[in-house]
Amino acid sequence: MQPLETPEPHRFCVAPMLDWTTPECRALHRLFTRHAFLYTEMVTTGALIYGDAARHLQHQADAPCALQLGGGEPEALARACEIALPYGYQEINLNVGCPSDRVQNNRIGACLMDDAPLVAECLSAMQQAAGAVPVTVKHRLAIDEQDERDVLHFVETVASRSPCRVFIIHARKAWLQGLSPKANRDVPPLNYPLVYEVKRRFPALTVIINGGIADLAQCRAHLQHVDGVMLGRVAYQNPELLLAADTLYGAPAQTLNAVLPQIRTLIAARLARGEPLSHYTRHLLGLFPGVRGAKHYRRILSEEARAPGAGIDIFDRALAAVAHP
Repeated sequence: MQPLETPEPHRFCVAPMLDWTTPECRALHRLFTRHAFLYTEMVTTGALIYGDAARHLQHQADAPCALQLGGGEPEALARACEIALPYGYQEINLNVGCPSDRVQNNRIGACLMDDAPLVAECLSAMQQAAGAVPVTVKHRLAIDEQDERDVLHFVETVASRSPCRVFIIHARKAWLQGLSPKANRDVPPLNYPLVYEVKRRFPALTVIINGGIADLAQCRAHLQHVDGVMLGRVAYQNPELLLAADTLYGAPAQTLNAVLPQIRTLIAARLARGEPLSHYTRHLLGLFPGVRGAKHYRRILSEEARAPGAGIDIFDRALAAVAHP
């Protein structure tokens, strides 16, 4: 793995999303933006230590990219970092924000919010194993009956007891009892000012804000208060939003007309080595929002790309259905 070199690498991040931010998705997203920091789906320590690690870790053409780990045992997290090192990720992130039943049953994810010393111990073990590769944490403001302002104590404890200096904060509480994972993304109210306060209280830390951010204008507004922004579903469901992400780094925006041929080239190359068309096209269904022919484009990809042996001609026909400039 190589350490980060780009200044302010986290100004714009695409969140880790289960079943969405796959290696194929990230390779496509990298064509839309050269600079945005991409994150993998969460991978549990058990999947790497006892499962097919290569299947979970192999990736290409997506740097800068962070591997997100799920786990709550320092030794297992350190071992997972050691296994991941040869795969060339630019960062390893600990998930302390996911509220799903799966993580609750294993005492990982958002459950760890009630044990900041353990989180610090986990991050310290991870950093020792990761060497020069930065280890970071993604977390909520609080869980269940905790006061949201407990996040200040959480950050202080973790920062003082571990080498972690990058905190990605989803600006909501997580209710582990009574709300589904889907509801936890929307129902708990957002508290952006509290995340801003974390940055004011700990100016030496890199603070990235996540949750409910809808467009680049909102990103710029948040960047007046914190170091970076992280977008999830809105970036996935409308990947054209990513075209302008590089402007946050002082670089030119990409254009869809320039990116589409690159997407075709990437997909054709991956098809030539036996990968299924649908592994890529399913991540492109959000293109062309509001454009005439977009519904036909989505129907072609949804219905035909999954067929055995589906080729690049299906992608070409889908594009031809859209009245894009």
